Amino acid sequence: MRAHPRAAIATAVAGILCGWATAVIASDLISGWWRSDRLFCVAIGFLTAVSASALIGGLIALLLRRWMGPLLTVVGSIVALLIFAGLFVAGAKLSPVVYAMPVLPVASVLLALLPATRRWARP
Repeated sequence: MRAHPRAAIATAVAGILCGWATAVIASDLISGWWRSDRLFCVAIGFLTAVSASALIGGLIALLLRRWMGPLLTVVGSIVALLIFAGLFVAGAKLSPVVYAMPVLPVASVLLALLPATRRWARP
């Protein structure tokens, strides 16, 4: 059975959107909280760098049909969820659209774990 790239492409699109949303939220957090809580900002910056690295590496590996692609995408998305959890725990004042943004990492995880995506990434 030939693997179709549709699931991998959908995972890549969701991963790119997840990375973008995470970077936007992290930038907003860091710029807004830098004067009051620098340690929190450094932690958010570190988590954002880890998430971005895992997502970029995972998406490239996924589109190159490497088995590590879906795994890295899941790791990057879970770290993005930790960043969004940090938003809610910190009690930041958020726009209503931000409350919907955690859907993007969840969608990335679900799409990366689809059997069709794993078939595509199988060597």
